[in-house]
Parts: sequence; structure tokens; C-alpha cells
Amino acid sequence: MTTTNERVQSFFDRYELALLARDADAIASMYSVPALIVFAGDLIPVVHTDQTRDFFASAFDQYEGVRDVDREMTVIAETLNSIWVDVKWSFQERSSERFCYQLIDHHGDLQIAVLTPLT
Repeated sequence: MTTTNERVQSFFDRYELALLARDADAIASMYSVPALIVFAGDLIPVVHTDQTRDFFASAFDQYEGVRDVDREMTVIAETLNSIWVDVKWSFQERSSERFCYQLIDHHGDLQIAVLTPLT
């Protein structure tokens, strides 16, 4: 039987590969619909996969030259329906980004249901 940590590791391995490949379609497939993006003072409901794909496609320029990433992950909570994961992404000689991902099970695969930036 696969443990929660193994499922989460596998999910973020695939997510990282999609990010580094600048594959907006693959990234979008890893977000549930509906989903919620929670930024300071702003809630963005995601009601269609195209929203996620278009967002990432438009953001790839800010990661120009990034070919590798380091990732620190901690599963911070788990229920029967959700797993919350604190992930810090560090990019070559650039500042890092940290997010809390709420993952849900969708037909046996994990998907991001809520994304919240952390400081």
C-alpha cells in the first residue's frame, strides 16, 4: 500500500517536471475544477482548466533560465478527503516561493484544490 508521503512525493515529482518543461497543459491537469487560489486580499475561483493553463503559460517568462529546482515538502495535515502540504520551491540563485497546497483525491490521482502562498 502506498503511503501518503509517497503519493505526495510522486505528485510533486510530476508537478515539478511539468513546471520545468513549461508544460501548461500538464500543470492544468493537476488542478481540480473547481479550485481556489487564495492570494492576499484576492480569491480566484478556478472554474475551467483553461484558466490554469493560461495563467501558467503567461507566467513562464518570469522563470526564464530556470532549469532546476529544489523542493522542501512537509505534509501538515490529512483527512479522508484532503492532504495539506507545505512546499518551499527554491530556484537557482533566485528567491524561493512557498505555498500550502490542499490536495484532493480525484479518481485515484491527487489534484490541487486550493493553493495559498505562505510567507
